[in-house]
Amino acid sequence: MTDRYASFVQTGAGRALVKRLGLPDPPRLRRHTPGDPLVPGPVLLGSSAGGRIADQAGKILTAAGVELADPVAAHDADRRFAALVYDASGVTDSTGLRQLYDFFHPQARSLVPSGRVIVLGTPPAECGSPREATAQRALEGLTRSIGKEFGRGVTAQLVYVTREGDAGTPVSLESTLRFLLSGRSAYVSGQVIRVGAGTAVAPADWDRPLDGQVVLVTGAARGIGAALAKVLARDGAQVVALDIPAAGDELAAVANDIGGSAVQLDLTAPDAPTRLAEHLASRHGRVDVVVHNAGITRDKTLGRMDADRWDSVIDVNLSSQERINDVLLERDLIPAGGRIVSVSSIAGIAGNRGQTNYATSKAGVIGLVDSLSPVLRERGISLNAVAPGFIETRLTARIPLTIREAGRRMNSMAQGGLPVDVAETIGWLSWPASGAVSGNVVRVCGQSLLGA
Repeated sequence: MTDRYASFVQTGAGRALVKRLGLPDPPRLRRHTPGDPLVPGPVLLGSSAGGRIADQAGKILTAAGVELADPVAAHDADRRFAALVYDASGVTDSTGLRQLYDFFHPQARSLVPSGRVIVLGTPPAECGSPREATAQRALEGLTRSIGKEFGRGVTAQLVYVTREGDAGTPVSLESTLRFLLSGRSAYVSGQVIRVGAGTAVAPADWDRPLDGQVVLVTGAARGIGAALAKVLARDGAQVVALDIPAAGDELAAVANDIGGSAVQLDLTAPDAPTRLAEHLASRHGRVDVVVHNAGITRDKTLGRMDADRWDSVIDVNLSSQERINDVLLERDLIPAGGRIVSVSSIAGIAGNRGQTNYATSKAGVIGLVDSLSPVLRERGISLNAVAPGFIETRLTARIPLTIREAGRRMNSMAQGGLPVDVAETIGWLSWPASGAVSGNVVRVCGQSLLGA
C-alpha cells in the first residue's frame, strides 16, 4: 500500500507546502540493506560521573568498526554525528540528571537525519537507594521526549543494563547496540529495553546472525509473516513457515522464495500442537526460535459481538500460543539458548474501539511474556514480544481513509511502518546474540502518540 502523502512530501513542492502550512512532515527513514555500515558516520559517546557501562559500549562500537568521535568534536558547531550514546548509570540522585542536559543540550541539532540516541542506565529495581531508583526511572521521560523532539527520523531509546552482567562478556549488550544503531530499528523509538545476564552467543558473521538456526514462523503466508520469513532467511535461518491450509498456495510461494519449508496446519485444531511437535522433531530434531505471528481480527463493538468472534480471536491470537509452547517445552524441542518471540499489538496496550476481543488477546500476549519469561530464563530460553502500531498491510488498506491517515500521522515519524520494520525487530530478538534480552515488549510503532 502506497502512502501518497509521504511520497508527495519528498518532492520540492511538497516540502514547500509542508513548511508553509505546518503539516506533518514524514522523513525518509534509514532502513537496513545488507552490507551497510552500522552507522553512516561518527558516534559521540558520553558518560555520567561513575558510569559503569561506557567502557564496555566503547569497546563494542570500536570492534564493530564505528568511529568514536573525539569529545572535543562535540564543541564544533559544524560537526555532525550518526548517533549519541550516553551512559547514565552513574546518576545516583535527581541532581545528577543535570549531566544529561549538559551532554544533550549542545547536541540537539548535531544528529544526521535518521540519527540515533541511546541512553544506558541501571534497572530501577537494582538500584542501591530510592534516590538512585528515582533518577534512573526519570531517564524514560528524557528518551521519550527526545524521540518526539529531534525529528528527521531520529530515534531515541533507553537501555537498562543489569548489574549482574558487569562481569560478563560484552556480547550481552552488543546485539542490542547493533540493532538500535542500525537501519533495522528505523521504526522503533521511545522504547525501554532491559538487557539481563542471560547467555548470548556472538555470530561468526553479523550479516548472518541466524546461521544454522531452525526458526518456526506461524502466519507466514502473507503480510508481516511473509516479510518475517524473508528477513530471517536473509539472516541465515532455516525457516519453517506455517499457515492454515486455505493459504497453502501463498505459503508455498513464500517457502520456495526463501528456500524454507512449508507446513499447512490450523493451530486451533485439537491435535495441532502435537502434530507440529512431531513434524519439528522428525525433520529438524529441535526448533531454536519460535515466532508466534499468527493472528486474526473479527471486529465488532462488544455489545454487537457474537460469541464466535470473541472465541476465535482469543483462541488464535493467545490460547494457541500457550498450547504450542506447552508441548514444545514439555518435549524439550526448544533447547537451552532458544528464543520465543510473540506478536502483540499496540491495541493490547492502549485498547481500540471495536476490538475488545483483539485487544484482550494482545494484552494477554504481554501477560504471557511477563509471567513465563522468568520461568523460561531458568532453562536458558528467552521470551519477548513485539507490539506493532500502524503497519502498512492489506488489512490497514481496508481502513476508512480518514482513520487510516490519522493512524499514519499519529506518531513521531508521521508515517506508517512497513512489515519489514516488524520483521527486523523480531529478527533481532531471535538472534543467539540476544539471549540476554528477555521479558521485553518492544513497540514497533514509530513512537505512537497513543499508549504507553
